[in-house]
Parts: sequence; structure tokens; C-alpha cells
Amino acid sequence: MASGGKIENEYQRIESAFNGKGSRYVQWAAGLAVGLQTGVPWIMCSQQDAPDPVINTCNGFECGVKFEGPNSPNKPSLWTENWTSFVQRYGEEPFIRSAADIAFHVALFVAKNGTYVNYYMYHGGTNFGRTAAANVITSYYDQAPLDEYGLIRQPLWGHLKELHAAIKLCKVPLLAGSYETSSLGHLQIAYVFKGKSGKCAAFLVNNDNTSNARVRFQNISFELPSMSISILPDCKNVAFNTAKVSTQYNTRSRTVKYKFDSMERWEEFNEPIPIFSNTLLKANALLDHMSTTKDTSDYLWYTVSFQHESDAEAELSVVSNAHVVHAFVNGAYKGYAHGGKHNFALENPIELKNGTNHITLLSVMVGFPNSGAYLERKTAGIRSVRIQNRYLNNYQWGYQIGLLGENLSIFTDNGRNKVEWSRFQGRHSRLIWYKTVFDAPGGNDPLALNLGSMGKGEVWVNGKSIGRYWVSIHTPQQRPSQTWYNIPRSFLKPEENQLVLVEEEYGDPLGITLDSVSITKDAKY
Repeated sequence: MASGGKIENEYQRIESAFNGKGSRYVQWAAGLAVGLQTGVPWIMCSQQDAPDPVINTCNGFECGVKFEGPNSPNKPSLWTENWTSFVQRYGEEPFIRSAADIAFHVALFVAKNGTYVNYYMYHGGTNFGRTAAANVITSYYDQAPLDEYGLIRQPLWGHLKELHAAIKLCKVPLLAGSYETSSLGHLQIAYVFKGKSGKCAAFLVNNDNTSNARVRFQNISFELPSMSISILPDCKNVAFNTAKVSTQYNTRSRTVKYKFDSMERWEEFNEPIPIFSNTLLKANALLDHMSTTKDTSDYLWYTVSFQHESDAEAELSVVSNAHVVHAFVNGAYKGYAHGGKHNFALENPIELKNGTNHITLLSVMVGFPNSGAYLERKTAGIRSVRIQNRYLNNYQWGYQIGLLGENLSIFTDNGRNKVEWSRFQGRHSRLIWYKTVFDAPGGNDPLALNLGSMGKGEVWVNGKSIGRYWVSIHTPQQRPSQTWYNIPRSFLKPEENQLVLVEEEYGDPLGITLDSVSITKDAKY
């Protein structure tokens, strides 16, 4: 921060898990920050007991309602994260806040002597590479006033612009005036700021979420829409009402610029399935996924070999608390399952052969946990493996960290020739790499890759990962959480751009398109 520093963020939410040590840690962290003598203020977000002189601040949707305020009269009231949307996970619909709702809570916070509001986020973004946390989609806060591509989202952007213009008109009494409140009705209240020069500003609040209210303020009648705030920079005339959205709506649209539908332009490489004898890392236990990979890859192979005395059918049962598990028996694909925060099971019939049998399991993490108490104790990966009544947990297992294609960086210029690519066969196999080339479309509009025909995996453009995708997992409305994936034009060359994907499921690369993204005004408004 240019004007201050932050030490800890939302620690109070997990502080009780550490009993008395939590509060001692808060004191220690504050002392560490202040002791640096940087000469700037320090803050603790969502830490109501932040020690002096560290400033306690608010993060959330409704800080004008829920914030208890500064814990000292010498501290300002700061809203450090005004959540314009919320983190979206695979299988979830986007969380959308209306322009009127955000404006109401900003105006209320200012009316209650709030001195600072920071939008989180004001500009959406992209979780390129593997930077997204557990199960979080690649697009980040795309519902912000400026979306993932930097395009204006209306009416949110325009309505907030008008809100802040109205607040700015109140700056003299807000900054140097006296402050008082008065009741205008059962659910209506006036927050009034009066300057020494006689200037006056008022915020008239209607907290009734079902009905409009007619109120009298300074002998003038005002109509307040339900759940709204009228801002009066001169205590007489309404400059802005949070519920009255006058900004014209717009719609984000996409236009196909290139179709990747030519079989002749695609090549493929089947990811090899490791067996026990080919692995370098071995252990007489099922290892933890996160501590073994150390976040160098989403993937950890578990493989074991054992003897069986006859050809037979059996049931394979795998319990995992990672995010996805794929099962292979003697090189043949035998099933897939996915879960979330808790254990999940893959249970499939398999065929065993007389002699040596190879069981290979691919554990997949879609990002690591990024919050909560005792993160260092969290584990993930395969917890139990059973074939019929035989548990294999304590057998000697072999491990391979990452996919071979990852380890050889076959998505880069230097790594591409380290494996033998073949012509596209159209079989849509599991665990397969695809690559092709394309030229950059003309123009300046943002670009996005439509992966609606794919399943789950990761994408690289000219060696840069544009993120994970998981199109096959759907929301309750039966649609993917994310279909289009941002490709910054700075990633592209005019010609011969390399596109590489690793696909875990049965995706069809011939259905991929490269689309331009633009906004148009919505005629119905």
C-alpha cells in the first residue's frame, strides 16, 4: 500500500482455533509491524481487537451494517474490501451483486462516518497458470465494475461513478463538519453533516426492504424508494438515490474469429501410464499428495504391482480426499470420480489377470487450500485402496510427480520435440495432449478461447498457461461455471501461435473456437 501497510488479513475468523495463542500472535504481529518504524499507518483487516496504533478495518459486503467501527477514537473507519462479487468455484454460478445494493452499502458506510472504501475487486482478473486456489475457477471476480477483460460492466460502473460524484459534492461538510442523526420514521433515518460555513449534507436512509417511504426532512417532503439512500449535498436537493439506476445496461458478446475444426491441423500425444517398476520414488504407504508434489504439479501418480493366481473379476475401491482420481488397471482406464472438501470414493468393477497386475491411480488437485486454521496440517490424496477384501494401503507404492508432458514442458518451444506427436485420430482418449497453431486475429478487442467442447485440463498459448479448465462439471443450472478463457493479446504473435492442451476426459478439440469479446448497449433498457 502506498499510504499504509497491512499486517494480517481476516485472522480473527480463525483466531479461536489457537485458543490463547491466537491473541498473543495478534499482539506479536502488531508489534513486529510497528517496530519496523516505516512511518506509515498499519492496518489489520477484520480484526476488531487490533492493538494500538494498528487500525482495525472491515472486509465484507455490508460494512455499513456489520462493522462495529474503530476500536479507538483516534482511528478512522476504513472499509478495506468491499466485495463486489465473490470467489466462484467449479460447480457454482457467479455471485452477482446489483448496482443498487453496492451503492446502498457504500453510501451507508460514508453516512456513518466511514472515511475510506476500497472495492475488492473493482477490476476482475484471471488466475493464469495454476495460481487459483482449491476448486476456484480461472476467471476471478469477473462480475466487477471492470470485468476480467477490462471492459466496463454496466450499469454497475456508471451507477458507482454517479454515487461517488454525489459523495464528492458533500466533501466540505463531510470532512470538516459536525455530525448528527435524526429519526425520520420507524425504518428511516437521516445522517446529517453540518460545516462551520453553513454548508450542509444529508444522507436520508430507508431501511424498509419492501416499501417506499415518504419522509419530511427540514420541512421538505422526500420520497425514498425501498432499501435506498438519497444523498443531499445541500440538505435540500437530491443529487443521487442508490435505488434509482439510470445508467444504460450493456451486454458482453462474443464473435467467433477462428475455428479449430480442421483435423489436419491438430496433433496428439498420449500421456504414458506409469507402472511401479518405472517409478523412482517408492514408499510402503500412501503418501500425502500436497507434501509430495510441493505444489509443482496438480498431478500425483500412485502405482502398485501385485500377484494374482487366476483371471478374475473384482471390485476396486479407492477413497480420496483430493479433488479427482482416475484409475487404470493393467494400462486400461477403469474409472473416474471427483469430490470436494471431504472424502469421496471410486468403486468400479475390474478384471484381474493371472500373474502380475498393475494398479495405477492418478490423484488430481485443482488448486491447494488457501485459508483456514492449521493449513500446515491439511492433507490430501488417496487414503485407501481395496480390491475385494484385500487392502493395499501398506503395500510398496511407486510415485511419479506430475505428468510426463509437464515434466518435459512439451507445451514450450524447447520441450515440444521431446516426445513423438502423432496425427489427430479423433478418438477423444483420456489423458491426452493436443497441439495446433493459429494466427492472431486482427483488431484490438480482447480474445477468449471457447472450451465448451472440452472436459477438464489445462491450456498453454506460446508456452504460457492461461489456466485450468473444468467444463464438464456443471452448476445446478446445468451449465459450466466457465466456458471462455482469457488470452491476453500480449501472449500472442501475429502468426504461428502454439496452442497446447492436456485433456483428462473425453474433450473434443475440434469444437474449440477463438472468440473476440466486446460490449454492446442493451436495447431493452
